[in-house]
Amino acid sequence: MKAVLDTNVLIRHLTGDPPGQARRATAFLAASHKLLLADLVLAEMIYVLESFYERPREEVATVARSLLAFPSIAVTDPDVLVRAVEIYETARIGFADAYVVATAERTGIRRVASFDRTIDKVRTIRRVEP
Repeated sequence: MKAVLDTNVLIRHLTGDPPGQARRATAFLAASHKLLLADLVLAEMIYVLESFYERPREEVATVARSLLAFPSIAVTDPDVLVRAVEIYETARIGFADAYVVATAERTGIRRVASFDRTIDKVRTIRRVEP
């Protein structure tokens, strides 16, 4: 079966909450499906694990990397997502900002128009204020 994954399947699998849905999510992910993980779903998963479940950043980054390496999961641009997770973890900025920085790197633009000064933690790009 081919399907696009929704965040709730990942959250149920990763947290075991609630148990019935968690078992079904885990079984679904373990089956031989071809699953597309949208960038937005990964971002939402990171946000939910970090905010609602209060998981530490390092654990969330490890989980994200594991999903990206999962054989049955495909993404549109794995290099951007892997780099975004790395920036999220090491620079300790929000995942959305890390994703924007990774995109700026990948495209060669190397500039991010933003008022968010936390982006300045990443030295591979330059933040420009409008």
